[in-house]
Amino acid sequence: MKPLHRHLVNTSRKVLCTAALAASLTTAAVATTPSTADAGESEPSPDSPQATDRGDARLDLPAPVADPQVPPTTTAPGGASGIPGTALDAYKRAELSVAAALPGCKLPWQLLAGIGRVESVHASGYGLKPDGSTDKPIRGPRLDGNGFAEVRDTDQGEWDADTSYDRAVGPMQFIPSTWKKWGADGNGDTKRDPNNIYDAALGAGLYLCAGDRDLSDPAALDRAILSYNNSREYVNTVLGYMKQYKDGGVSEIPNPPVGNYPTPPVTGTLPTPTPPRQPVTRPAPNPTPAPSKPATPTTPAKPTTPPAEPSKPTTPTTPTTPTTPTTPPAATLAKVELVGASGITAEAGSAFTAAPKVKALLSDGKPAKNQVVVFVVGDDTTGATRFGTSDSLVVRTDDQGIAAAPGLKAGLKAGTFTLRATAYGSVNEYTVTFKGTVTAAPVVLARKGTEQLDVVVGKSLTGVELFATAAGQPVAGLKTTAGLVEKDEAGKWQPVKPEAAAKGPYFKGGKDGAEKLTVIEPAATGADGKLVLPELFTAPETLPGTYHLRILTAEGVALVLEVKVTAAPAPQA
Repeated sequence: MKPLHRHLVNTSRKVLCTAALAASLTTAAVATTPSTADAGESEPSPDSPQATDRGDARLDLPAPVADPQVPPTTTAPGGASGIPGTALDAYKRAELSVAAALPGCKLPWQLLAGIGRVESVHASGYGLKPDGSTDKPIRGPRLDGNGFAEVRDTDQGEWDADTSYDRAVGPMQFIPSTWKKWGADGNGDTKRDPNNIYDAALGAGLYLCAGDRDLSDPAALDRAILSYNNSREYVNTVLGYMKQYKDGGVSEIPNPPVGNYPTPPVTGTLPTPTPPRQPVTRPAPNPTPAPSKPATPTTPAKPTTPPAEPSKPTTPTTPTTPTTPTTPPAATLAKVELVGASGITAEAGSAFTAAPKVKALLSDGKPAKNQVVVFVVGDDTTGATRFGTSDSLVVRTDDQGIAAAPGLKAGLKAGTFTLRATAYGSVNEYTVTFKGTVTAAPVVLARKGTEQLDVVVGKSLTGVELFATAAGQPVAGLKTTAGLVEKDEAGKWQPVKPEAAAKGPYFKGGKDGAEKLTVIEPAATGADGKLVLPELFTAPETLPGTYHLRILTAEGVALVLEVKVTAAPAPQA
């Protein structure tokens, strides 16, 4: 069984989940060896391998990428405000996860970003991918005591490809032995990989918060950074970037491509399994016996003296104290299940009418009350389905063990998404998934203006503007047909009959506009949803009266406009 902190997930936007948290907010459930009844794991000391002078992972990066300038704590370094989108997402999700697990720590994502900037420039130049991995491995210098601290191999080359000495690995530069204890799953893929920025950011957050630290306390913050790298220059550098990200704002930039330059070479040979040794049968030793000594004569036994008086009765044995019965282990979180259907559907731009619900159960079958459950939206193609402005929501179960996620609003376009609900026990995590569907909102066609559409016989009608919207947003690229219609006996609109069309308004078509049309396809709506109707003509033989023009979408949405044709004024005598 692994400690809970290795199961913490951020709820990733890529692979959740995940992308993405602790279950019980009692930190004792997060810790393997809490220092107090409600504390996190014992605080790493400044002389731990993680805090050694372990060099710079950016030594293999060209200067324009590495930018090794050390900023003062009060001045923002130039160009520090840009953070690759995946790295920024990883830092923020780690902050959310740690806040759920260790609310007393008050870990700011800007601290993680400061460390990530110093350690690897947010994995820039290594080919950072949307799922948090990199095209090229990030390995620091060999810690062999030549210019750096000496740290003998602890992972048999599993992470750093070095079987003699350790190297710091990944975008947050973890020593393998530190990662073994603090490694976390930050993107919900069930792996704990220090080379993945989601996992590394969450692991770093948990490490920094160890020992009941409150990072809003400057002294505790200082100790935390020193435990990561025991260097005052390093602390000042991290604090400088942290201040820049807090005070100067951050802009999200695209993930930089992989650079064409070498990474530190692999050193040593990775171990290969060896067959077990067979036991060797050896002959028993046969030493030369020593010469025997003559036997010592036995002293004759003395006669037994008869007892002078009868023996005393035996003292009765003290009865054994009954064993105190063993207290049965407390029930733990054992299951999370869906309440209701696994599919949720809403119209684009509208709220989901029914809040997604899950139920958490303990190992004794009873409801898990007051259990933290994290809902996270992922794999979203709907244009941002959100809980308000966030793609995640942390809630607690009620007395029945049920957690509901209210306030989910669909994105502005049709598509799908996944909603994951995750709860965490003392050693395991439990996730259920909802499949979300967002359907297209119905298009609304409306004419600009309310004045009557009038045209005089022999003249034309121009400049009629319509607007197409859905969920209050413009609909671009909408194709329609515009045609003259009349009602049939059932009261339904139908295209005008040929005899009526010959004496009514018309559109021009064909070569040189010589053809009279009663149906035409206007140009598609623009980015603002606007549609300008083609010019509608009348001829001298057009009969005065009221006509109807219908604009119709492929989905059957229709707008019928009334057009009044009046006779031309009589010529003046």
